[in-house]
Amino acid sequence: MFILREVFPDDIVGLHEVAAHLDTVNLPNDRTVLEKLIDQSKKSFSGQLDIFKREYLFVLLDDKKIVGTSMIHAQHGTRRAPHIFFDVMQDERYSETLDRHFVHRVLRIGYNYNGPTEIGGLVLMPDFRRNPLALGKWLSYVRFLYIGLHRASFRDEVLSELLPPLETDGSSVVWEAIGRHFTGMSYQEADRISQTNKEFIRTLFPAEPIYLSLFPEKVKKIIGEVGPETKGVEKMLRRVGFEYAERIDPFDGGPHFVAKTDNIVLVKESKKARVVKVSGADDGRPYGLVSVERDHAPHFAATGSRFRLEGSDVGLPEKTMAALEVQPGDEVGVLPF
Repeated sequence: MFILREVFPDDIVGLHEVAAHLDTVNLPNDRTVLEKLIDQSKKSFSGQLDIFKREYLFVLLDDKKIVGTSMIHAQHGTRRAPHIFFDVMQDERYSETLDRHFVHRVLRIGYNYNGPTEIGGLVLMPDFRRNPLALGKWLSYVRFLYIGLHRASFRDEVLSELLPPLETDGSSVVWEAIGRHFTGMSYQEADRISQTNKEFIRTLFPAEPIYLSLFPEKVKKIIGEVGPETKGVEKMLRRVGFEYAERIDPFDGGPHFVAKTDNIVLVKESKKARVVKVSGADDGRPYGLVSVERDHAPHFAATGSRFRLEGSDVGLPEKTMAALEVQPGDEVGVLPF
């Protein structure tokens, strides 16, 4: 069976292999950064950090091999490291003497020092993407299940930053048109530095609106667009309650999607239940995620399963109980798909 669980320090080699596949902001191809992420996640799941400083890193295992990841940042945006974005706005101009009217799209830098919860770091290796068990959905939904089971540990808004269309070499059209001119750095260099230092963005980027009318059509067209590899994620987010926030990432121009935490369908449908022994649990409906939490590592583990949910009781197949090491009477989390 495939198993979802928190990341362990011994996972560093497998995690690095997955991170190298996409090399994203949340999961970069950098072993030193990944080791810090693992340590932060370990302390988060074990409750050693203040709740809004926690960062949870989930890994999907095929036997003992890591084939996917996803993450939750309890709060993205603090006084020390603000959440930075471009608001995509409109500026209307009209000349009465010429009878000319224009609606310009403009970008204005913004900062959030008491930011939302952020979901990200979703990577699934190509060989597992079209698996009939919908493993990508497992990786995505486990974050909402965890938020639903620990609602007080997360903010009232959830943010998801999606990747835009990038060039074949991984560079960003938006960064080349805007960011490079104000920083003198490449996209990769600025992205790396911003992981630990955001001061240069506040001091080097202009505070005044940037008019997109001044840029080539290729740049204007890509603002707020979702890249081909994340179209499926966009569709899922919209289905469960997220909307485009008219904001983009100041580095790659990727769109920001947001939702009120308590309005997210998957958060509302996550619940705790008591395991009961029933016959024919494999024939039950619905199919979804089942999770278990303990005071020792792994503090969190989950898997996909069929189950029979009746009130506060849930009947599980024997193979699911064995995989999660639960017995009748134990408490589990459930999220129907």
